[in-house]
Amino acid sequence: MRVALGVCGGIAAYKAAELVRRLQQERLEVQVVMTRSAQQFITPLTFAALSGRKVITEMFAEPGAAPANIDSAIEHIAVAQSIDLLVIAPATANTLARLAQGIADDFLSTLYLATKVPVVIAPAMNVNMWEHPATQENLEKLRARGVHVVEPDEGYLACGMTGAGRLAGVESIAKKVCELLGIRHDFEGETVLVTAGPTCEDVDPVRFLTNRSSGKMGYALADAAARRGARVILVSGPVQIEPPAGVELVPVRTTEEMRRAVLDHAAACTVIIKAAAVADYRPAAAQPKKMKRSGGRATIELEATPDILAELGRAKGNRILVGFAAETDRVADNAREKLRAKGADIIVANDVTCEGAGFDAETNIVTIFTRDGHTVDVPQMSKFDVANRILDEILRLRS
Repeated sequence: MRVALGVCGGIAAYKAAELVRRLQQERLEVQVVMTRSAQQFITPLTFAALSGRKVITEMFAEPGAAPANIDSAIEHIAVAQSIDLLVIAPATANTLARLAQGIADDFLSTLYLATKVPVVIAPAMNVNMWEHPATQENLEKLRARGVHVVEPDEGYLACGMTGAGRLAGVESIAKKVCELLGIRHDFEGETVLVTAGPTCEDVDPVRFLTNRSSGKMGYALADAAARRGARVILVSGPVQIEPPAGVELVPVRTTEEMRRAVLDHAAACTVIIKAAAVADYRPAAAQPKKMKRSGGRATIELEATPDILAELGRAKGNRILVGFAAETDRVADNAREKLRAKGADIIVANDVTCEGAGFDAETNIVTIFTRDGHTVDVPQMSKFDVANRILDEILRLRS
């Protein structure tokens, strides 16, 4: 998700740099927008270095700069449409007045009028300015329009006075942002192990058996669990995806390698989610040299690979164990049977023949079956959103 951070001209502007870092800890992309006055207190370079993005300081190109093109001329619209939330911290009395009156005379005020996403304002100013009826009336107007105001703290102010007007703490502002974006920390204290992707079983030095799993569902689960505060261990088969930030990646290739990695880490985990599509069979004996074409039929003897989910189910203790069932028919019957046979707490089933629910898709359509007889039908949505629905069901079983 992407947040625009508006920084206005006040001594508290330096605290906005800390806010950038705090929002990044929530895996938010931060686009900083500075007023001209803000640049008197802190440089755009500081925010550019922290955010890794160009800082927007002007509505139009400065004199002597390259001529504006259509992209720069409507940049405020592009930013307005690309963000999930606008936060202004610190917000000065002057900015509050301009926003309340709908004045759009710089990039930040124009962005405010152009966006329809939630807006959070954290005022900071002298106590007398804060208490002035004009400021309070402007705040009431903004609140009436749905703007969320993080009230300033009381204390010693830069002007030497004591009272309300000091910028609210970075944690308080970040908490409001997280609340509005639906970012939760309800998995703090949990250690979640997620398996993802396919496994590969060698036929000979150049050929192997595998399946069509892309790993996207497992990686979405790892990402969602980490965002919600869990320590995440991701045991992954070969995929073409970058691991989510903050997770501990354990790369594996074969089913036996995945089994060993899972068992090595299982004791430290409170939740295990087996989203990987492991190969159910492997060649009984991999050939040491490349098999040559003979012109006739070739037969490969297969043997079953270890059933990792069943092994975990027999020794899971008080851990929550989640399995997946990718089916092509009798989805509900097969999922309920797998739930019973494997000793799992949850089975997430999907019909891989359905459009939008198959391998390598960006979306999924699943039904969640739980040990207490609960069934949740999850309609087509992004795999990240499906992951959060699964995590919600884990918490329900925990309660």
